[in-house]
Amino acid sequence: MSDADATEPIPTVGIPAVVLPTEAVPTVIIVPAQLIPEEISDEPTIVLPSHRPSSMDPKDLGFTPQSPVPWLGPVLLAATGARVALASQFGAYLDKRELQGAFATRIFEEHALDEELWVDYVADLGDGFNATYSIAWLLAQKKLTVDGHELPRAEVLLMGGDQVYPTASSEAYENRMVGPYLAAMPTPAPGETPPTLFALPGNHDWYDGLTAFLRLFARREGGHLGAWQTKQTRSYFAMKLPNKWWILAVDVQAEAYLDDPQMDYFRSVAALMGPDDKVIITYPQPSWAQTREHPRGYDTLAYFRRKLIDPTGAKVAVMISGDTHHYARYAEKGSDAEHLITAGGGGAYLAATHGLPTTVTVPPRQPFARDTRQRDYTLRKTYPSRARSHALGGGIFARLPLRNPGFTTLLGIAQTLFLLSLNGRANRLLSMPAFLMIAVMMIGSLFFAIGLSHGMMRRVPVILGFFHGLGHIALGYAGWYLWRELPFDGYDWPLPGVLAFVIYGPIWGVVASELVALYLFIAGNFRVNLNELFAGQGIEDYKGFLRLHFGRDGSLTIYPIGLDRVGRKWMPQPNRAAHTPWLDPKKPLTPRLIEEPIKIPA
Repeated sequence: MSDADATEPIPTVGIPAVVLPTEAVPTVIIVPAQLIPEEISDEPTIVLPSHRPSSMDPKDLGFTPQSPVPWLGPVLLAATGARVALASQFGAYLDKRELQGAFATRIFEEHALDEELWVDYVADLGDGFNATYSIAWLLAQKKLTVDGHELPRAEVLLMGGDQVYPTASSEAYENRMVGPYLAAMPTPAPGETPPTLFALPGNHDWYDGLTAFLRLFARREGGHLGAWQTKQTRSYFAMKLPNKWWILAVDVQAEAYLDDPQMDYFRSVAALMGPDDKVIITYPQPSWAQTREHPRGYDTLAYFRRKLIDPTGAKVAVMISGDTHHYARYAEKGSDAEHLITAGGGGAYLAATHGLPTTVTVPPRQPFARDTRQRDYTLRKTYPSRARSHALGGGIFARLPLRNPGFTTLLGIAQTLFLLSLNGRANRLLSMPAFLMIAVMMIGSLFFAIGLSHGMMRRVPVILGFFHGLGHIALGYAGWYLWRELPFDGYDWPLPGVLAFVIYGPIWGVVASELVALYLFIAGNFRVNLNELFAGQGIEDYKGFLRLHFGRDGSLTIYPIGLDRVGRKWMPQPNRAAHTPWLDPKKPLTPRLIEEPIKIPA
């Protein structure tokens, strides 16, 4: 997606490439086909018809719109688990942040002298097309009217992490993120300055060692993603904004240490700060809200503030993160001097808000804490609300088998093998001993509770996982009892086995998936497998982003924008101007303010 060199083929979608001679450096003009003049000057100028798709056909679009990721699919769980394990075990050896020390360094100051500036923040995009494109379409609009506020399109777009799911690759970026954003704003409008784009990697961007991310966002010569222009040269960056505001984007690979090249870069940034400066830190995960599960998770962020920002006297006013797919804002208790915001509504499945702590203390109170300057924060707003989030959890019973057919199939196969192991007439080549199947069910249930909840040392996940395993074993015995009452059991092999897989497996797979749904619904109340309770549903709605306004008076106003329902059906617009979206929603998108604008005075 980078700018093509004048001597290389100029790619267009659905139009043959044109190779230019090296001795002629032409001006390239892209206009609608109906506006091409009959005669063109002899100057080395090429006029290409701008392609606009007339259908949702991937060949017409130039990318393949993707369905939401089925997070409980067994193949996806195994593949993603393997990538996560490799990243965890070998991340230190594959850490490309050290290699970025050879890349050019730059502090982005283009807007430092502006009187005012609009910046958008979006995170956790690149999942299903409907949700990702709905947010991209809103970001691309020339102006949004939200609850009476006229909000112009931002001059800077900041992507805060996890730009693609489930794992990073060039193809995944193209289909899940680049394509939708290109379709939302293909080119700048005539006479407009193109908006700039910066991106911070999240854990999913890191699963290929950051290779695809750096190729897409950190091109030395710059590049573009539709109308948005990329300028960063590393996976972390600093922006100097009007009226002594700064945005510092810190790259922490899998909660790792801060590498030396990154520390050196931010030391050079801190040398330009003073007591009157105000700082916004963007971070890959909201470690302030995760101190119960990860007591040491805030250490790196605390170190960054203690070593680099505190000595300058600059004030950290806001910390923003994605990673968790909802909106949540904590404000410093008693003063509202500092805000901690999670804004991960860019496109990935909705995450629960009813399990969030109502108060947090960072750094957390613990014997090994090095930073003694602790602050207390109170939860001020969530989106969706905690009550609505709790109600949405009940949708697991309907959505789990529909959203994750592979998971239901796996449960059906496991229950069928258990049935055959209990049947003395079964062919032993196709069945396992009953005790071994019981062990598999129990171990699988315990791992689901303990491993996925990151609660290896906690008692509650073990207890819940144990009873979950007993439930599947009891369900298997109940199915075996009912199956014996049917006439199929008396037939000679292999007919009983075939009928078991054809009839018993699908039915008992659905029943077993409802048992998993019941477990998730109960366990979620104990904050165990709360992520899986919502990942299994794949809820596309309740998305959003932040629009930040740096005012002429030095103040900052944050507009948290929510979208209760994303678009489902899209209308191609092949005859519109080149800079307008390729696709419009059939039903209007109605963004609203999640809460009143957050105002931070000068």
